[in-house]
Amino acid sequence: MKKYLSILFVLSLTLNTFVVAQESEGDEAEISTVEALLQLVKEGKTKEQSANADREAKFMANKNEQAAILAAEKRELARQERIADQLEAEYKKNEEILRVKEEAYQKELGSLVELFGHLQSSAGEAAVQFSGSLTSPQYGLERVDFLNELTSKMSETTELPTIREIEGLWYELQREMVASGQVVSFDTTVIDVDGESSTCNVTRVGLFNAVCDGKYLEYVAATGQYAFLPRQPAGRFTKTAKSVGNADAGEQVRFGVDPTGPTGGSLLANLIQTPSLAERAAQGREVGYAIIFVGLIGIGLAFWKLWSLYVLGKAVRAQAGSQTLDVRNPLGRVLKVGEENFKKDIDTLELKLAEAIMAERPSIERGIGAVRIISVVAPLAGLLGTVTGMIVTFQMITLYGTGDPKLMAGGISQALVTTVLGLLVAIPTTLLHSFTASSAKGIISVLEEQSTGILAERAEGS
Repeated sequence: MKKYLSILFVLSLTLNTFVVAQESEGDEAEISTVEALLQLVKEGKTKEQSANADREAKFMANKNEQAAILAAEKRELARQERIADQLEAEYKKNEEILRVKEEAYQKELGSLVELFGHLQSSAGEAAVQFSGSLTSPQYGLERVDFLNELTSKMSETTELPTIREIEGLWYELQREMVASGQVVSFDTTVIDVDGESSTCNVTRVGLFNAVCDGKYLEYVAATGQYAFLPRQPAGRFTKTAKSVGNADAGEQVRFGVDPTGPTGGSLLANLIQTPSLAERAAQGREVGYAIIFVGLIGIGLAFWKLWSLYVLGKAVRAQAGSQTLDVRNPLGRVLKVGEENFKKDIDTLELKLAEAIMAERPSIERGIGAVRIISVVAPLAGLLGTVTGMIVTFQMITLYGTGDPKLMAGGISQALVTTVLGLLVAIPTTLLHSFTASSAKGIISVLEEQSTGILAERAEGS
């Protein structure tokens, strides 16, 4: 096998040499004899041997150079390993020193660790409190940034707070405490309900409420500004807000203060959310409006009837004490009938007087029956609104379930408000009907009393 490989190697060298010879000779004539070919092969072999010798020499030279480089690198590696050992030993030494220094630091720090913990907690709580405090527009938000930086600094163990920083925390806490008992006025920017800003003279009452132009304000932490409440409480409260805004220094005025504060204050929030009389009436919807309309008619009719009966009763009483007949009142007309039929027999006179009284009764009692009907119909209409409101509520429950109470609030409001409206109409109309009926009955009693007196006088004369 090795023999065949050698032959192939020689043939390859021969071909290479032949190609090189052809390239070097250029335009020489082609080799025509075997002897010339053999000679050419010998020359190519000689050149190849020379080239191989040159390459072996270069390789040996590079081998020595690479060996020198390898030796240098080994020396450098040994040097770096020695340096690494030195650094490791120095690191362990420094680590031990650091441990000793840390123990000494903790020993020297002592109880200050607990003190700084409380200080960090106080600074964090104060930052949260000041960010939503009513004093922020007056004192600025820089104090909040200062407290946040102080808290962040104390959370690190590499640096301690300075005395000036600790005094700054004390100063801000003290200033906030003093502000809680002050009523001060200052000019600042206020956001109205349209989202526009304007300068307004704000009166701050402690940490509880702030007012401007007789309106309550709220503090918006996102913008660091005051803003008018979208809905103000009742007029009696805004009146006190206006008075405290216009008060002079040292003057004592009444003011509706919310001790829970305007930002989430429960009292002021409840006052704001309390619906007005018109809003409560609107909750009754169509049935509620119908009850109110009928109730106004009934009450108006009752008062008109009471006034007319008062005037009529006054005229009747005046006629009863007068000897002159006035046919413009019921008693005068009854007395005139008695005078015209006085000489007739007593039965005829009695019938004539009874007829005259019966003729006056419809005009006296006119409208009283309508008041009575309204007093009876009003609670029935309220019951109708209650039923329809509950139907709406059950429909909402069927469609959306009971997860959101707001969906059922409309039907429940209608159910309750209509009942209330019905009772509010029924109670006064019932009382007014009783008053009007009593007044009418009193006038009719006077007519009957006078007619009885005429009959008695006629009976005595006969």
